[in-house]
Amino acid sequence: MCDILNKIKEDANKVLCELLEASKLSEGDIFVLGCSSSEMIGERIGTHSSADAANALYSVLYPTLKDRGIYLAAQCCEHLNRALVVERELAKREHLEIVNAVPHAHAGGASATLAYSLFSDPVVVEYIKADAGMDVGGTLIGMHLKNTAVPVKTATRQIGCANVICARTRPRFVGGQRAMYNENLL
Repeated sequence: MCDILNKIKEDANKVLCELLEASKLSEGDIFVLGCSSSEMIGERIGTHSSADAANALYSVLYPTLKDRGIYLAAQCCEHLNRALVVERELAKREHLEIVNAVPHAHAGGASATLAYSLFSDPVVVEYIKADAGMDVGGTLIGMHLKNTAVPVKTATRQIGCANVICARTRPRFVGGQRAMYNENLL
């Protein structure tokens, strides 16, 4: 188990560095994480929730995002309708409706459960529009990204044994043939 946990940490660091560079996130932005701890350890999604695997991933992601002032929104599993654990401060800032749920290993998953224990004032919300995100193990985070999501192809395509898909968002193009666009927002 030690080998897979080290692999999760190494892979997560590589993927996160590439995603942060590509997404150009800044302080106050929102990063959504969908994570199957089962998939990270080589099992089928929803079958072997692993607090150890979630801890390995969060040991890389959480401090890096927190140091940059980027909010982490941790997606729960389908048993909580893919609701998200966020800091109360973020929920208030974004005017998000708080719902009554506390994730645990079999209704929320190991990742959301860990987020709930790590955050200073955690709450659960149903919806968010994040600036970038990481889907570890096919958890379907697209519903939680802003409207114009752009795939970020990272050199590392797995975290542990789980496939990882990343995305960033950008403002929509409006106008038409004569419109000019700000290259810094691409």
